[in-house]
Amino acid sequence: MRSLLITNIGELTTHSDSVLTDAAMIVTDRVEWVGSASSPHAADEVFDAQGAAVLPGFVDSHAHLVFAGDRAAEFAARMAGEPYTGGGIRTTMAATRAASDAVLRSNVERLVDEMRRQGTTTVEIKSGYGLSVLDESRSLRVASEFTTETTFLGAHVVPPDVPRDSYVELVAGEMLRACAPHAKWVDVFCERGAFDVDEARTVLAAGMAEGLLPRIHANQLTEGGGVRLAVELDAASADHCTHLSDSDVDALASSQTVATLLPGAEFSTRSPYPDARRLLDAGATVSLATDCNPGSSYTSSMPFCIALAVRDMRMTPAEAIWAATAGGARALRRSDVGHLGIGAYADLMVLDAPSSVHLAYRPGVPLVRKVLHKGVWVR
Repeated sequence: MRSLLITNIGELTTHSDSVLTDAAMIVTDRVEWVGSASSPHAADEVFDAQGAAVLPGFVDSHAHLVFAGDRAAEFAARMAGEPYTGGGIRTTMAATRAASDAVLRSNVERLVDEMRRQGTTTVEIKSGYGLSVLDESRSLRVASEFTTETTFLGAHVVPPDVPRDSYVELVAGEMLRACAPHAKWVDVFCERGAFDVDEARTVLAAGMAEGLLPRIHANQLTEGGGVRLAVELDAASADHCTHLSDSDVDALASSQTVATLLPGAEFSTRSPYPDARRLLDAGATVSLATDCNPGSSYTSSMPFCIALAVRDMRMTPAEAIWAATAGGARALRRSDVGHLGIGAYADLMVLDAPSSVHLAYRPGVPLVRKVLHKGVWVR
């Protein structure tokens, strides 16, 4: 396997050591060596970073990429004052059911390419817009063409054509059995208007019995019991965490469950932002993700989410960057991505900036110059 020396790195963020300056590294598909640019090391190829910042590729641990259509009119209505209720999911369901596999695949490919151009090298992809046995299973088959981090989200909302009790039974039974071969994770939208705690527990327990790992949409619109259910089941992450009680914060801080914050959703729904500072000060592990979806957070940009987290969620730039890389890896229970320690996958980005702080300092500017994924330049 050919080796690549990346040298003259102005600032190297590995998350394994302190931030290094005047640094260099050698990679194959994984990180082989990290040290000073003044140390002579041979490699098959050399890339001169010319004083730029290098950091791990983003790990986007929450994204809904398998869908058809868009909901621009719904966004415009919210900006004009209508509240967000989550009901628009059914609109996307109709478009997704009507779309061919080729249309769904093309849309996922487009969004994954957008993500890569902005530094994302690992992405989780959920189902959740088919809401039938056929459409959920084909959504996951399409998702599995792009990532190993696939999530069964049949329990997104109850479709209008199925009685509620029958739908929960379907999701935890026939739909789960059809989808489990194509999924790694099982997820539930545990929220007012979606699924209550008992229904969420039923679905997650059924998924775990099929060998899937649990994660949960929790406490986005109301305080609710989703976070405490996540901790009870040792879920990898509780996602959104916008409305938290003191006991929710304490439960997250004393567990391995990651609080995955999704500021793109608050930006797009004009909702209050989650208080990342409160979680961090309590000792909880925090990650950032895009929640890319056509209704409540149609962004594929992790740099945008970092800027929001720093500006509106009281995170420092270093905390936000850790949350978008190493934090995302924790939310996926991965130790081989999200950092640039020896042995990690060679997933990294080179910025058109001397410091990673510029990701928050210069919001909206396309600062990602190069992206390396498993040792191969993909941008």
